[in-house]
Amino acid sequence: MASARSTARSLAKPFLIGGSLGLAYVTYKTLRPPAPQARAVSDSSQPPKIPPIPSRLEQLNRLRAANTKETEYDLLIIGGGATGSGIALDAASRGLKVACIERDDFSSGTSSKSTKLVHGGVRYLEKAVKELDYSQYELVREALKERATFLTIAPHLSMSLPIMLPIYEWWKAPYFWAGTKCYDLLAGKENLESSYFLTRGKAIEAFPMLKSDGLAGALVYYDGSHNDSRMNVTIALTAAICGATIANHTEVTELLKDESGKICGVKARDLIDPKAENITIRAKGVINATGPFTDSIRKLDGGASTQEIVAPSSGVHIVLPGYFSPKHMGLIDPSTSDGRVIFFLPWQGNTIAGTTDAPTTITPHPLPREEEINWILSEVQRYVSPTITIRRSDVLAAWSGIRPLVKDPDAKNTESLVRNHLINVSPSGLITIAGGKWTTYRQMSEEAVDSAINTFSLPKSPCKTEQLQLVGAQGFSKTLFINLVQTFGIDAEVAHHLAHNYGDRAWAVAELSSPTAERFPLRGKRLAGMYPFIDGEVRYAVRNEYAQTAVDVLARRTRLAFLNVNAALEALPGVVDLMAEELKWDKNRKNKEWTDTCEFLVSMGLPEKRASVTRKEVENGIVKKWAEEDVGGKLIILVAPY
Repeated sequence: MASARSTARSLAKPFLIGGSLGLAYVTYKTLRPPAPQARAVSDSSQPPKIPPIPSRLEQLNRLRAANTKETEYDLLIIGGGATGSGIALDAASRGLKVACIERDDFSSGTSSKSTKLVHGGVRYLEKAVKELDYSQYELVREALKERATFLTIAPHLSMSLPIMLPIYEWWKAPYFWAGTKCYDLLAGKENLESSYFLTRGKAIEAFPMLKSDGLAGALVYYDGSHNDSRMNVTIALTAAICGATIANHTEVTELLKDESGKICGVKARDLIDPKAENITIRAKGVINATGPFTDSIRKLDGGASTQEIVAPSSGVHIVLPGYFSPKHMGLIDPSTSDGRVIFFLPWQGNTIAGTTDAPTTITPHPLPREEEINWILSEVQRYVSPTITIRRSDVLAAWSGIRPLVKDPDAKNTESLVRNHLINVSPSGLITIAGGKWTTYRQMSEEAVDSAINTFSLPKSPCKTEQLQLVGAQGFSKTLFINLVQTFGIDAEVAHHLAHNYGDRAWAVAELSSPTAERFPLRGKRLAGMYPFIDGEVRYAVRNEYAQTAVDVLARRTRLAFLNVNAALEALPGVVDLMAEELKWDKNRKNKEWTDTCEFLVSMGLPEKRASVTRKEVENGIVKKWAEEDVGGKLIILVAPY
């Protein structure tokens, strides 16, 4: 009898929670103020006036000039990921003299290897309710606020995305309904759109690939999606327009300290020019925003015995063809076989599935483990129709990103991980910011600059980034692509891609594109036939976005390496030749770019045994032969299992 009562209570609990939250939600919707008016945009039918951005050489010369007390920077940021670039933008927009240097490229690490979501985190909200954890609640509330800001300041790079939560046990419907409505409620006036319930038939209509056996219905809620590395690069470019000195491929080799032991600058070197002399850069304050590499900079400050605060976690994603998901609908599996959450999302014409979460070691280009790839495939297969088989050979690319979970060195229990992000000031004055998530980069940057202003007694002024639109946003509209087609005669798919990845800078990209010598399209030679990336993007990336290597272009200015590793390899000869024209590379440099890029593509899913492929072999069609072999039934081993 007691067991029966317990079962009844457990079944009734979701209904009681759902009913209570439903009543609260109806009340909230009734009293909720009207949504804010849509932002005003400039005329997208005319090309904008683009302010000039200093060249990379000019930026390096600025760094060299800042070697005295009189010419020093207010702040120098180490790290050009989302957080580091965000700090540079925040500080520069407040009128501070700022420099930001990055050892590799902007967004070369974790910031380019995310799930591509701009979200509050429904699973964090569930934990907050289940565990009565107020810190988790605050994390979700802050992220939802930043989600709205994100979509406002970069509308060309981000968008609202409905995400389906399929329900295969009818009694779970009230529980999930209550959860999604609570998510809406927490977003308040910044909610994107209201979540809703779909019957079984409507769910299959919206997501035809979904497994129908046992399906009771589905809930759909809204979050954001974005192009992470282009967002990162755009933040850095906006910082440069605001006056910040930014330099990629520039490595910090030493932290400089004054007589009192306080940090007063850094020594750095240009990795593109091995003959260049080291650069001494003075600054009132230095901020460490290097993500997974946080501890390496902390050890430059405090020595090899410095306590490590980063607990690196690996997150693997795979990319599948776009036909595995609807164009404008994602899917979340809230309860995988081992209790993790997995997303299945449309992105840039393909489908992303991930992520895993496992301890890892820190390397510049981590490899996705075969066992993690197969785990993702098996979990996704559980939710698709039995008539659809997702094969190992369907994986177009795979990558592993390192999430830098952090421990607070000042906490009593230094082994416990912080829930959100961490800002720490060392005795020598090094400010370290670590942890957090993509969605909250702007809030993290604001807090870091506030801390720096107080720590280094810098001029105080309010943060401006909440309303500061990023490069490309001013003249963007959803119909911009039509103007590009009509003006330049480029393909409609290409025009749409340019508009939604460059915003109003798409005019300049289209203008740099070569004539095709065809009746239509008139301009824009594709780098890879299946994808809308064109030659003008390579030229624009070199001239206006500080691209210095073929990997910069293939992985972070375009996203071809993330979408299809074989297509990226096929595009490599053309990319190297275009960059060689722009940057005056000699034969040795072109050969180096080929070797370096092939090695990088291994971290994106290219089998290691194929990394030694030659340019001549690629130009003679070997990649097509590989594809024929793989489709013929051979299992692709993207990387060797551990």
